[in-house]
Amino acid sequence: MTVPAPRDVWQDVIASDSQALVFQTPAWVDCICASGGYEDASCLYETRAGRRLILPMVRRSGVPRWLTTQASFFPGWGMGGLLADDPVRREDVALLFDDLLRRQVLRTTVRPNPLSAEVWAAARPAGVLSVPRLAHVLDLEGGFATVWSERFTGTARTAVRKAGRAEIVVECDTTGRLVPIFHDLLRMSLDRWARQQHEPLALARLRGRRRDPLVKFRAMAALLGESCRIWVAWVEGRAAAAILVLQDKNASYTRGAMDKQLAGPSRANYLLHQLAIEQACEAGCRSYHMGESGTSPSLAQFKTRFGAAPHRYAEYYVERLPLTRADQQLRKLVKRAVRFSDHG
Repeated sequence: MTVPAPRDVWQDVIASDSQALVFQTPAWVDCICASGGYEDASCLYETRAGRRLILPMVRRSGVPRWLTTQASFFPGWGMGGLLADDPVRREDVALLFDDLLRRQVLRTTVRPNPLSAEVWAAARPAGVLSVPRLAHVLDLEGGFATVWSERFTGTARTAVRKAGRAEIVVECDTTGRLVPIFHDLLRMSLDRWARQQHEPLALARLRGRRRDPLVKFRAMAALLGESCRIWVAWVEGRAAAAILVLQDKNASYTRGAMDKQLAGPSRANYLLHQLAIEQACEAGCRSYHMGESGTSPSLAQFKTRFGAAPHRYAEYYVERLPLTRADQQLRKLVKRAVRFSDHG
């Protein structure tokens, strides 16, 4: 094992892994570290059979080893998990868990690619906590014509056609120029979501500043270059909707935001996804990840309208103390106290 993983080997393994995401690249780890408080803890494992495995990972910096937390990745930073020269196998995951269980750190978190859920579940040993997750992924096999005609539902196609008839101007930026526009819409959406979920506005804004500060998206644009694509739809000269898509071998819809009064009637968000999916198909991507869906039926329904399939998978925790269980109980108490609802 080599820590941190050599960047040249890391890139070679990414080139061989058909399911690789931008989240799993060295540039993404650099984005996390640039936000402050983290350092590269990625691992290269080389097996006796000559196979190479990469675990993209970061850890808190400036913390005593016995208090160290490390993750692939922390909340708000996407999915990590193993990369391999060929599809990840059960024995690869078992090797990783064996290593993590021996480490003298407070907690290690791994959120793997949902498409490899069965392999991870089969390899989980006793002593590793598994927390269920739900994500949606659109298969791009066959190209956009197939995706449009066979995977988009009639509702999605109708919404896209309606948006096409509206006076909507769409931009796709890879320079960072539209980062402030996107971030303004995101802050507006956070306020709307807080009202829907009965969350105190001050608490929602605090969470938003910690999870998604403007500097975070500026770092993404600077370090990821063309892999960081911000799509913005303009209605009547005003920003109506925006999505952030990270695209390389595969595409990941990472954040979305809108001015509901403008985007709702025009169906601008449907148009943005249609264009981003079409571009991903043209670039040869195999999949368009639409991210976590949680327990929200409306969010899941929106994603399935584009043909994205639900994938139940798990996030894994290796802990010296039961921190995750304690955190879950605390969150439940707070949500109950504010009458929080995440089923909207």
